[in-house]
Amino acid sequence: MSLTKKGYRQRLIDPIIEENLKIFGAISIEGPKWCGKTWTALNHANSVTYLNNTADNYRERELAKMDVNLVLDKTKPELLDEWQEVPALWDAVRFKCDQDKEKGKYILTGSATPVSDKIHHSGAGRICKMKMYTMSLYESGDSTGEVSLKDLFDDKVQNKLIEKTELKRLAELIVKGGWPETVNSSVDAARKVTKSYLQALLDKDISEIDGVKRDRNKMEMLLRSLARNESTISSNSTLINDISDNVTSSDLEVSRNTVADYLDVLNKLHIIENQPSYMYKIRSKSNVGKNAKRHFTDPSLGCAALNITPEKLMNDLNTFGFYFEALCERDLRIYAESIDAKLFHYRDNITGLEVDSIIEIADGEYGAIEIKLGANQEEEAANNLKRFYNSVEIKPKFMCIICGLYNAVVKRPDGIYILPITALKN
Repeated sequence: MSLTKKGYRQRLIDPIIEENLKIFGAISIEGPKWCGKTWTALNHANSVTYLNNTADNYRERELAKMDVNLVLDKTKPELLDEWQEVPALWDAVRFKCDQDKEKGKYILTGSATPVSDKIHHSGAGRICKMKMYTMSLYESGDSTGEVSLKDLFDDKVQNKLIEKTELKRLAELIVKGGWPETVNSSVDAARKVTKSYLQALLDKDISEIDGVKRDRNKMEMLLRSLARNESTISSNSTLINDISDNVTSSDLEVSRNTVADYLDVLNKLHIIENQPSYMYKIRSKSNVGKNAKRHFTDPSLGCAALNITPEKLMNDLNTFGFYFEALCERDLRIYAESIDAKLFHYRDNITGLEVDSIIEIADGEYGAIEIKLGANQEEEAANNLKRFYNSVEIKPKFMCIICGLYNAVVKRPDGIYILPITALKN
């Protein structure tokens, strides 16, 4: 009997967890705080040990620190929640998995990557690492799921009229984010939750992760710079220059090494989730840009860093466009990984040709996707995809335009699909 919580919303990662528990001795679910890891893990667990740093969990955490075996004897699968608080658990779980080769013994969840010198073995072959994100629009009930990525790859999408999502609603979905706790909340309540998330990050998490004291103000400046550069291909130098343009000289003490260290911390805390460049099966690889596209794990974090409201987005359509792209690419990543695919972007350094999203499935086939907020940009996006199609040696399996303000799913005469993000699923 699993420990599923009342009101639990099924997640796309659930069937993958179930499958991996049949293959591996243990699984490790990693992702940002508050994305739903614990509730999802409880959906597959028969017992739980809470190790997060709270007074309620003090006894079990201290027992684990004295001897990890004292907390590894419960009914299987056993959930070890926030295991990184006692890093020795990783090697202990690996050893337990080696002892009898039994499958599905442990589920580990973690919101931060622990210091590597406290872990002596990778766990390869015994512990399957899985990444979890905030909720996609399909998981939160804000997408009808009338079109799937699988159908796009199989050319099985049918033309149909669907309900149009208003501009204000799209702005609200971006600002609220995909946090399970705020799915049924007002926008104002959701904004307070996300702001408190960043507050805890700045006040506590950035130093507790590895015991290194870091400057709160510098990290806050970096977060604002990342928010201003959301969905762009920006180097670390660009971030430093952006910070220098937005603070007084007396406040600017951010070196290249400092930015690199702080970005590494944000990555280990699962605050940022950059989109790598696609460099496979392209005719001239030397021309392909290698910089990742900057993203927060959830676009609501960037909105919180800049104090962006839905009204501010609607009054600044340029910023709205970047954050709509971030929303779509958050969902595309979740949908892609649920079908064993990966999300990339593409840029040709010579011609400047870019494609917002490339999704590559396990057999090497891929699809090319452009993302536009307004339907008035449809032809521009279509022409861009056709230029890409003509420039590559191995052609994409499908091409698609995701449009924010659109009331249909259509396959155009040129073979390019167009659909709203609120109709998509995995």
